[in-house]
Amino acid sequence: MTYTPPEVWTWDAESGGTFASINRPIAGATHDKELPIGKHPFQLYSMGTPNGVKVTVLFEELLAAGHKDAEYDAWLIRIGDGDQFGSGFVDVNPNSKIPALMDRSGDEPIRIFESGAILLHLAEKFDAFLGPKEQRAEMLSWLFWQMGSAPYLGGGFGHFYAYAPEKFEYPINRFSMEAKRQLDVLDRNLADRQFMIGDDYTIADMAIWAWYGNLALGRAYDAGKFLDVESYKNVQRWAKELDAREPVKRGRMVNRTSGEPHEQLLNRHDASDFDTKTQDKIG
Repeated sequence: MTYTPPEVWTWDAESGGTFASINRPIAGATHDKELPIGKHPFQLYSMGTPNGVKVTVLFEELLAAGHKDAEYDAWLIRIGDGDQFGSGFVDVNPNSKIPALMDRSGDEPIRIFESGAILLHLAEKFDAFLGPKEQRAEMLSWLFWQMGSAPYLGGGFGHFYAYAPEKFEYPINRFSMEAKRQLDVLDRNLADRQFMIGDDYTIADMAIWAWYGNLALGRAYDAGKFLDVESYKNVQRWAKELDAREPVKRGRMVNRTSGEPHEQLLNRHDASDFDTKTQDKIG
């Protein structure tokens, strides 16, 4: 059936598919709700989606590297319930997307939104996971590559392949082509590099792994076979290497609401929570 766009588009809340209840064409808060504040310098408001995982992995890597001042509270924002439209969250992120961070380590609180900005803020603050100065431009290029590319994977391929109310050949083909092109970009880059910029593990790896590493490991959209992810051998090697890191394992657990109960730590306030407050222990 051919669709003819109207002269002026109007919003039909019933046509949004899986996410119709939380998508709308305007910004701003829908209800009043203050955000909780814990005891640590950093207050993260997030959910265990790829964009959220980027930040929790970095926090856990910083702590594992000995940066004790990187302790954080991670509060679950249930985006399916519309928590991101509460007034407190909108004050931290006017774009109403997770993750959002309040840095309370200085004299005045600082808000940071957009996952790439949060990664860069924390990495610069602790002078960690930035790579050598002579490779800073390369690292930033890959970090921003991820920020620009992943919407085609998630909002493009993931939406039309897994979440759209109907399957349409054209958009699935269009975004499958782009997803595979992106995987090929990564595979070629990793052919002679251990990590994205060479021998140094950086925030670019963390950002890209959250999306494309999990895709390569068959964790996204139930699309591993469809996209033939096993054929990207260099991405597979890299994805598995990062997946085996203990801070990455912990980062994947924080604010996670799906999967095995022992892998879900809905809210994180202390390192001991991984042993005592996962859903299998308190659920």
